[in-house]
Amino acid sequence: MRHRRLRRSQRAEPELNITAFLNLMVILIPFLLITAVFSRITILDMHIPPAIDAPENPEQKKNDEKPLQINIVIRKNSIAIADNKQGLIKRFQKIDGAYNYKAISELLQNMKDKVPDHNEANILLEADIPYETLIQAMDVVRIVEVKQEGIRVQAALFPDVSIGDAPPLQVKTKN
Repeated sequence: MRHRRLRRSQRAEPELNITAFLNLMVILIPFLLITAVFSRITILDMHIPPAIDAPENPEQKKNDEKPLQINIVIRKNSIAIADNKQGLIKRFQKIDGAYNYKAISELLQNMKDKVPDHNEANILLEADIPYETLIQAMDVVRIVEVKQEGIRVQAALFPDVSIGDAPPLQVKTKN
């Protein structure tokens, strides 16, 4: 019996060695904090076009004017800019497989000069349009770079952007 007691008392309790874990944390935490500063996510607020209530009496219909609605329709081979007052304003065909965003921006700037208080535009996409094309179109519609006193500054064009499906192409047929 005496031998049993000695064996129990000779067992040393195991020590927890957390040195390796602490070394990992000392390296990992500053690394994660540094990389978190460089990764930034931007969230854009998207708006759904409001439903326009139809006036009840016919006299009110004549006096009410529809609010301006600017549509940028992106198709596989072209981008068309239209509004609900003039219809199609201009169509920009793809040149060498790329859209002419500079010309589109200039036209949108001219439109903004005519209606400076208007901030809304609809981007209507045909099926299978790449996501990058949508982002580039949104950037062109939302902001423009202008020079003020020799410094390039970003100015807002139509910052409230709504996204939807493009209407189907109407094929003209001869009867």
